[in-house]
Amino acid sequence: MIKSFISAFVLMMITAFAFAQDGSAKMVKWDFTSKKINDKTYELRFTATIDGKFHIYAQNLGVDGPVPTSFVFTKNPLVVLNGKPKEVGKVIKKHEEVWGGDVSFYENKVDFVQTVQLKSKVKTNVGGTVEFMVCDDKKCLPPAEVSFKVPVGG
Repeated sequence: MIKSFISAFVLMMITAFAFAQDGSAKMVKWDFTSKKINDKTYELRFTATIDGKFHIYAQNLGVDGPVPTSFVFTKNPLVVLNGKPKEVGKVIKKHEEVWGGDVSFYENKVDFVQTVQLKSKVKTNVGGTVEFMVCDDKKCLPPAEVSFKVPVGG
């Protein structure tokens, strides 16, 4: 009896943990592309397509609480990042009581655009991770992290 209960409990916890690990990831489809701007300059585009009535938070939220969208780039000695990613989309600023202030977020779709400069004419990749969290008007899902690798140069 106790063994069955423990087995059922462990299975339930594993299932809950698995859902928590990719809750936000299931609600956002990411596309990672690059576009040559000039000889050594590329524009990286990270497009988030948000499912349903969920929204994804901006990089600068305006309050503490929800997890802002953030990018961590893997160091690459062949590439220089120009600033941080710019947000291209219809930003919504709304007062949310649960967070105690005004927050900035996107619905449906948003592009994060990062400009990079190659140090020489080479072919390489820009890699890293994006961390984000989605919420709707009733609940928030656990934050998720997605890896990316975008080819540039060549």
